[in-house]
Amino acid sequence: MPQPYKVEIATSIARIDAAEWDACANPDARSRAASDRATAVAAAPALFNAVEEAEARDDGERFNPFLTHAFLKALETSKSVSPAAGWSSAHVLVRDANGRLAAAAPTYLKSHSMGEYVFDFGWADAYQRAGLDYYPKLQVAAPFTPVTGRRLLLSPGHGEAARQALIAGLRACREAVGASSIHVTFPTKADWEALGSEGFLLRTGQQFHFINKGYATFDDFLNDLASRKRKMIRRERKEALAAGVEIECLTGSDIKDEHWDAFFLFYTDTGARKWGTPYLTRAFFESIGAAMADDILLVMAKRAGRYIAGAINFLGKDALYGRNWGAIEDHPFLHFEVCYYQAIAFAISRGLSRVEAGAQGEHKLARGYGPVATYSAHEIADPRFARAIDDYLKRERLQSEMTLADYAEQTPFKKAP
Repeated sequence: MPQPYKVEIATSIARIDAAEWDACANPDARSRAASDRATAVAAAPALFNAVEEAEARDDGERFNPFLTHAFLKALETSKSVSPAAGWSSAHVLVRDANGRLAAAAPTYLKSHSMGEYVFDFGWADAYQRAGLDYYPKLQVAAPFTPVTGRRLLLSPGHGEAARQALIAGLRACREAVGASSIHVTFPTKADWEALGSEGFLLRTGQQFHFINKGYATFDDFLNDLASRKRKMIRRERKEALAAGVEIECLTGSDIKDEHWDAFFLFYTDTGARKWGTPYLTRAFFESIGAAMADDILLVMAKRAGRYIAGAINFLGKDALYGRNWGAIEDHPFLHFEVCYYQAIAFAISRGLSRVEAGAQGEHKLARGYGPVATYSAHEIADPRFARAIDDYLKRERLQSEMTLADYAEQTPFKKAP
């Protein structure tokens, strides 16, 4: 019986039909369901959000902006993702017998481990000390984006057979390019478990997300907190604006070139101070501004007639994703106001089920963001290193589980009697 699927490698997302890719990345069934969301939230917000959160964690977003053709293309055309930047596109595609795209994985050949947020520098160092090459490696991810989402993208109508072909295609790609390993970062739990059943090594981590419990207003959220934390947040918000700072929340056509120019200045200033050369180019922001403005929330702070700070967020159907921040003036608590409190207020106003505020940051706990698990899956070609890393990850997963439980005890919400 002939093989029903054929594997291809695309060295540019531009070579893939946008509609076909997006059908895999954000399947139509989920997109159509989005039209019913406002009615469902109005009818039973707390129940809807709780169910939605559970579904999103297992099955992936109904709409994830970081998996769209437009987002990935903007990264490539702006040269934010390029061989010179250490990210060479090698998207793995699976086509059915009729040549239609059945499955895909956003895949990159990496010459370093920067911009991933799941750290394997120790593994690379061990490889080097053993006289082996860790790079290149294959990375299945949304570049520079520590956001959970589907990584084994299946078109509607295709199931386990297409997923198996996609995993086989990733392995064939690794062998063809001589990569040391495959790393699937920030997949959904469902994809993570599927990869684990195929022999990938499993890793866990933590992030901090705000969960909307059906709040109607920001004050409803505050009233859910312990008194001391509630007073702290009110004080921080007041002090953040004390120097005459004003906040603007912009989305869609309200975002102009002047806003992108100001935000890029903030982004590069902060990036240069934190990790050297910032990852994203000015052309990237121009591209997403043209193609994805309705999926973007830009929170800008202005003082004395000029913009002094800003944060970019992306909008899913279920979540608000905080991504990058920067400032050219230092004001107490302004970072918390622009990145955390404005995000919570916007999510509540839109009926979104959660805010994901990026990687790391234990200080988010005191500001209403709770701990959640994140996932990654890894296949190491060298069996000796695979055994050693597997042993390490077993212990790390146990530690991660204990850390999550400890964080859960530190949330600022009122304790049940």
